Amino acid sequence: MPPKNAPLNSFDWMVVEPTLSEQFILERSIREIEDCDNIDVLSQLCVAMAKAQHHQTRLLRQAVGHIALLDAVLSGGEQRP
Repeated sequence: MPPKNAPLNSFDWMVVEPTLSEQFILERSIREIEDCDNIDVLSQLCVAMAKAQHHQTRLLRQAVGHIALLDAVLSGGEQRP
């Protein structure tokens, strides 16, 4: 919950600031992929990443829709189908 006197920006929650540790983990993963010479492993990785991205996109769409509905209800707005 933000402090009472903090300015309210309805999109602040969407700002993503990875920690230094998260940045290092990502960089390590990227280097492992770049160093991989096995085409079969890379192909399997691409398939897994495509499936994960599809799932995450759908999940995010649902979550943002749910958040928007809750925001509308809390602010007294009308619910739209």
